[in-house]
Amino acid sequence: MQTIDVAGTGDEPSEIDLAILDAARACVEEFGVRRTTLTEVARRAGVSRPTVYRRWPDTGSLLAELLVRELRGIVGRTIPDSGPARARLVDGVVAGAATVRANPLFAKIFRTDTDLMLTYVFGRLGRNQRELILLFAALIREGQRDGSIRPGDPDELATMILLISQSVVQSAGTVGHILAEPRLDAELAHVLDGYLRPGDESGPL
Repeated sequence: MQTIDVAGTGDEPSEIDLAILDAARACVEEFGVRRTTLTEVARRAGVSRPTVYRRWPDTGSLLAELLVRELRGIVGRTIPDSGPARARLVDGVVAGAATVRANPLFAKIFRTDTDLMLTYVFGRLGRNQRELILLFAALIREGQRDGSIRPGDPDELATMILLISQSVVQSAGTVGHILAEPRLDAELAHVLDGYLRPGDESGPL
C-alpha cells in the first residue's frame, strides 16, 4: 500500500494534526467544501489560527490532506490482505466504492460541491486519484505475477479501474431505481473481474 504523508511530512500526525483534521471533517460534513474556513476549523479544533496555518497554508491544502486521509482509511479497511491479487483488487474496489457512497464526508461533497467534483472528472487527476492508480497498479503487478490478472500495462489497467469505479460512485444515485445497491455492487464486481481476468493463454487463474 502506498505511503501518504500527513501535514507535509513522513511522520505520524500529532494529536494537534488529528484534532485539526477531525475539525475540518466536521466542517465539511456540515457546510461543504466551499463554506469551510480555516477560522472555523481552528475554533472547532480548539487551537489558534496560526497553529493551523503553520501546518496547512490554506483551506485547499488542508481539505486535500483530509480527503487523502479519509480515502486511505477506506482503502486500508476494504482491500483484503490475502488471496489472489485479482480477487483482492476486485473485492477491495467494490467494497471501497460502497463505503465511499455511504461516507458522510464524500456524500456532502457530492451533494454541495458538484462543480469541484467535475474538476476531477473532466479537468485533471487529483491527489487521491493518483494514489489510487498507484495502489491499483501495484496489485495488478502482483496479479500478473501470480497469474490471476491478464497481461497489460499496469498503469493503464489501473487507470481504467479508477474510471470504472469512479463512475459507479458518482452516478449510483441516478440509477438507484434500476440497480439497487446490492445489484450495483454485484455488477461492478462482474465488470472488474471480467476486465482483469486472463484468457486461457495467460496461465492459471
